[in-house]
Amino acid sequence: MVKTGPKRPSAGTWVSAFRLRTLPLALSCIGMGGFLAAADHLSRWPVLLLCVLTTLFLQILSNLANDYGDTKHGADSQYREGPQRAVQAGQISPSQMRAAIIVFSLLALVSGVALLWIALGTSGLYLFLFFLLLGVGAIWAAIGYTNGSKPYGYAGLGDLSVFFFFGWVGVLGTYFLQTERVFSELLLPASSLGFFSAAVLNVNNIRDMKSDELAGKRSVPVRLGALRARNYHWILLLAGIACTVIFVWVRENATLWPWLFLGASPLLLYNGREVKRRQTPTQLDPLLKQMALATLCFVVLLGIGLLLDR
Repeated sequence: MVKTGPKRPSAGTWVSAFRLRTLPLALSCIGMGGFLAAADHLSRWPVLLLCVLTTLFLQILSNLANDYGDTKHGADSQYREGPQRAVQAGQISPSQMRAAIIVFSLLALVSGVALLWIALGTSGLYLFLFFLLLGVGAIWAAIGYTNGSKPYGYAGLGDLSVFFFFGWVGVLGTYFLQTERVFSELLLPASSLGFFSAAVLNVNNIRDMKSDELAGKRSVPVRLGALRARNYHWILLLAGIACTVIFVWVRENATLWPWLFLGASPLLLYNGREVKRRQTPTQLDPLLKQMALATLCFVVLLGIGLLLDR
């Protein structure tokens, strides 16, 4: 009898495991940094494109690592009411997923080093090392959220990580690598992206509260309870809007164009209302994609407004 290895997953199975609906959120932080640099007439397209590529690799890595880690630790079990994950459903074996995690870790590392080389060259060794450490930290954060003996996502620290990497690192890093400068006021739009990214995670964690609690995953909603988690969601949305309101308000010689971003506010407020209203995981699940697209719309409208304000 000939022994055969695990069945090779189809391309469609891998694409599903990549969770493409999460990519607009990853692109939003790069888009924000890109628009801010363009508004200052300091765009560098090769740098921006490598920022996009590196971020996509990191986001897919995070999705694959979460698929593997949550199944291993029991959060993705028969009690999970959200969409089934690939390892949980047996569509991809644990060994195949571990191999994919290694591949995307290497892709993110190679892309990130190429990004730093193009952006900084050999003139800024300390800056190069600083951003390299940030990049390695981002890879660790993508994997460590649900993996290892003490995954930080199971301690309820995912929101802080998302805020830091999707907000401050993503936006300010993209801006700095194009312009080689940064200003304190840019923390405001960067924080907006951090708050909105945490809101996407919060919807995900509210949806998965039951299975997370059973698996010992102490996410913010599990710690707060359903009602307070929904109130916390409103805080994240309003804080994100408020940060950019302040950013535009304090701009010197600004016209009305930058206020275009307010056009995305109904989408964000709709998300807050529906998260408050919808109770079942099936009802909540579409709000993940809606929140990610609302964030992208927010970034695009602000970016267009900043470009027209030049």
